[in-house]
Amino acid sequence: MSALAEHPSAPSRTESRSAGTTLPWRAITVVSDIAAIEADWRALEERALVTPYQAYGWVRPFVETVGAAHGMAFRYVTLRDAGNGLLAILPLVVTRRNCIRFAEFIGGKHANYHMGIYRPEFAAALDAGSARTMLVDIGKAIGGLDAFVFVNQPTMWQGVPNPTALLAAGPSPSGAYKLALIPGDAEGTLRRSMSSHAQKKLKNKRNRFGSYGPSELIKARSPAEISRVIDAFLEQKSERFKAMGVPDPFAEPAMRGFLEQAARPVAERAPTLELYTLDLNGRSVATYVGAVQGGRFSGMATSFDMASETAKSSPGEILLVELIRLKCRDGIDVFDLGVGEARYKTTICDDRDELVDTFLPLTLKGSAFSAFAQAKRAGKRWIKASPVALKLAHRVSGWMKRGAVRGADE
Repeated sequence: MSALAEHPSAPSRTESRSAGTTLPWRAITVVSDIAAIEADWRALEERALVTPYQAYGWVRPFVETVGAAHGMAFRYVTLRDAGNGLLAILPLVVTRRNCIRFAEFIGGKHANYHMGIYRPEFAAALDAGSARTMLVDIGKAIGGLDAFVFVNQPTMWQGVPNPTALLAAGPSPSGAYKLALIPGDAEGTLRRSMSSHAQKKLKNKRNRFGSYGPSELIKARSPAEISRVIDAFLEQKSERFKAMGVPDPFAEPAMRGFLEQAARPVAERAPTLELYTLDLNGRSVATYVGAVQGGRFSGMATSFDMASETAKSSPGEILLVELIRLKCRDGIDVFDLGVGEARYKTTICDDRDELVDTFLPLTLKGSAFSAFAQAKRAGKRWIKASPVALKLAHRVSGWMKRGAVRGADE
């Protein structure tokens, strides 16, 4: 991760010159200290359009662990109306790359959805023109930005259009798979979403898995349980990425700190991050990391023990189905499996969140950078849509990684 290291500055405030006529916001304020707006953030969350990845309980642990380790420069933008009522918060990170200074939503690849936090009526009132004006005004308030780069944005959230997605240059390379849950009826949910063939295969896997001994789905609550599940998750992920021959995005120590901090309750407030393990004879054979916000549970990452004798019976898939049953009992409305294609996602989910990318230049060099970033994302989308191109890309990537390893050895 590359980021622009900056010293925190005093809050900056910009009055909107056209607020008295057509725009629904009056003032834009930018702060660098997330703790300074905690009360406002949490209050807005209770009635706002917000994904689990922009919940305060997700963003602050990320900022204080991964963000701190990489020297990231964070800017928290608030928009208020004429009565000083909070309309929106955009949690941004300012990044410098090749002399270009641009703003993104916080979280990078670890956040499946990138979006602001909006009062529903405020988001619904914005069209593409006012959304563009909003971002231009925010750029002025932050100062010195060349562009905004917003990827993997849901086009809609809770039935309301996402304002910054109205400026999208095109669809993201991948969508995000989701499943609407029937509260209290897990079996009905799974019958609706899964084919009879898939249900039969799952039953056979479950029977085979059961032959290895007693198993239990456990949610990590105590510090000891949280540590144990994180240990298993990181070890399983490490082995998986090693076998794939690709870098492990969870290997850095800051990621462990993020998982630990985000999974702990704060002042009797339930944590945003939840950790689960499927234990067999007291040993973890699969884990699941998810984020919860309101009535939605978002799957962040899953892993399984590749060395376990149970690996061929798909313990990760069994864990997922057990978790869906649990969330149905808990009254959760939507369960999403995040961004990216995978067989188990299409097997279990019957719906998608369409995601789009927005590249808004603010300067001449920002225009060149935005055009390049847009072309790069479009190329990635084309590769993912073509089985032949995707296979070739994986092969070329493998050659490059093997060449890099040989070069390092020499």
